[in-house]
Parts: sequence; structure tokens; C-alpha cells
Amino acid sequence: MESSTISSFKKIIANCQEVFLKKNQDYGMSWTIMRLSSLTDQIFIKAKRIRNIQGSQQNIIGDSQEDEFHSIINYCIMAMIIATNKEDKLGAMQFDQLKSNYDIIVKDTLDLLSRKNTDYGEVWRDMRVSSMTDIILAKLLRIKQIEDNQGSTTISEGAYSNYQDILNYSIFCIIQLTETPSQ
Repeated sequence: MESSTISSFKKIIANCQEVFLKKNQDYGMSWTIMRLSSLTDQIFIKAKRIRNIQGSQQNIIGDSQEDEFHSIINYCIMAMIIATNKEDKLGAMQFDQLKSNYDIIVKDTLDLLSRKNTDYGEVWRDMRVSSMTDIILAKLLRIKQIEDNQGSTTISEGAYSNYQDILNYSIFCIIQLTETPSQ
């Protein structure tokens, strides 16, 4: 039997993938021109906006926190696709290959979520969305440092693992916001 977290993960990802594929139809593979550092900065902008909304309780633009977390999920997947493919291969990637890359990353990230939930339980359910937002921002600062070090680390996990964690925390935030909207 599938846990409610896994079920929610799959629903959220299905929504994200639908948007991703439709935007890819509209814009093509234009996003593949971006460097990983540019995608990291895009995610950082989204996370900082969420934090500002949480702090000020004002949302002038109108995109909800949930919408921004959905965007973060897709930006993380874009970053992982770029990280795992050579530049010349990205530009020539066909729709089926793109969808396959997306699906592989999602499966690997869901597997990671399942393993961590086994070890930690679902302790994230007792966390505040604001705390998870701060963790996302901290992980983004880690990625920026790794990028500034040309991808090398001495003891820490790399940027890819941090993108996976950010994706999973974004899923948790969406679940929290939709289950208990006062977060």
C-alpha cells in the first residue's frame, strides 16, 4: 500500500510535469542554454520570494507559495537534467528523451524520499513551512558554494543531491500548505 506522502508526491509531480512539458512546447528547449548557476539563482529568487511572503504576509504579485514551490521543483529537475547531460546532447534532445530524463530524475528523487522517510519517519510533518523554506535557502547557498568551487567538494554531497533535497522539501511544503493552509 502506498503512503499518503508517496501518493501526494506523485500527484504534485504529475502537475509539475504537465506544466513543464507544456512550457517546453511553447518555448522549446530554450532553458538548456542556462548554466547550472543561472538555474540555482532562479531557484534562489523563488525561495527568497516565498520567505518574503511568509515574513510580510503580503503577496502583491499573486502567485501563491504553492505555485512558487511548483516552479522550484521544475527548476530543480531542469538543473538535474543539465547536470546529467552534455551540452551538445541537450540541444538535440527530442521530446521523448526529455520526458524520459524527467521521469528518471523523479524516480530517483522519489526513491531518495522513501529511504529518508524510512530513516527519519515523517518528521517533516511536524516542521513549519517557514523552517523548510530556510532549509531550502541553506541548501541553495551550499550549491552556490559548490558551483564557486567548480563542482568540487572534499567531504560533502554534491549539488545534484542538494537539488534532490530541495525538490523533496518543496513537495513537503506543498503538502503542508494544502493540508493545513494556515502555514
